[in-house]
Amino acid sequence: MALRNIHTVVLSDIHLGTVGCHAIELLQYLNSIDPKLIILNGDFIDVWNFRKYYWPESHMMVLRTLLSKMANGTDIYYLTGNHDEVLRKVSSLQLGPLIIRDKLVMELNGEKVWIFHGDIFDVTMKHSKWIARIGGKGYDLLIMLNKLINWISVKMGRGKISLSKRIKDSVKKAVQFVNDFEETAMELAIDQGYDYVICGHIHQPKIRGFENEKGSVIYMNSGDWVENLTALEFDSNQWSMYRYSDEQFKESPRVEKFIKSSSNLTETVIG
Repeated sequence: MALRNIHTVVLSDIHLGTVGCHAIELLQYLNSIDPKLIILNGDFIDVWNFRKYYWPESHMMVLRTLLSKMANGTDIYYLTGNHDEVLRKVSSLQLGPLIIRDKLVMELNGEKVWIFHGDIFDVTMKHSKWIARIGGKGYDLLIMLNKLINWISVKMGRGKISLSKRIKDSVKKAVQFVNDFEETAMELAIDQGYDYVICGHIHQPKIRGFENEKGSVIYMNSGDWVENLTALEFDSNQWSMYRYSDEQFKESPRVEKFIKSSSNLTETVIG
């Protein structure tokens, strides 16, 4: 299969290190593209749920594949999320083509794009707008507030807060949370003069427009590789949503066959 040349790919919520991660399908996708830029928009490695006894070869191959792409000229931005928030301690780090940040602002075709994971909206939904409007450091203040609330929650024995998991308890709550999440992101983006805002976190792939009295913006969410197996792609001057399908790779050998033949590990690889 010939590689597809793509300018930018946005992936979020891969959750390496967990049983739910579809690493084999992700490898099929990564091995089919040749992007100039890859943006890992949070929760790439699930530090919260990481267990020493569960790290299949397919998960290691995802890392190797990304390293190989970096060696061949692909730049990678790793934007921190709540499940890998430990990296926020080094969110100004750059190691060659690998750059770790909490958020990213870039310009494509003269339009400003704001990219961040979105977990800061979990525990600050009611107050996030006015905090972020304080100024250019608004998002950083939200991250600090979120970390403080999680620290207090852990001290109280309740663990870290991840509202994205809790919303599945009720369809009505889930719909309301997703709507609030998206509207908050879009309104903040308009206030700060962005043309596009890209998030992850809620595992809801979407591209939608939004307009209010102050302006308009395009909201996009790259989804996840646990349930939806989606990614955002920018090429030919436009954004599109990629959705994985086995049919796309029926002429290609399954990655899992290579894993089984090249590894002496005994874990069961779950795709």
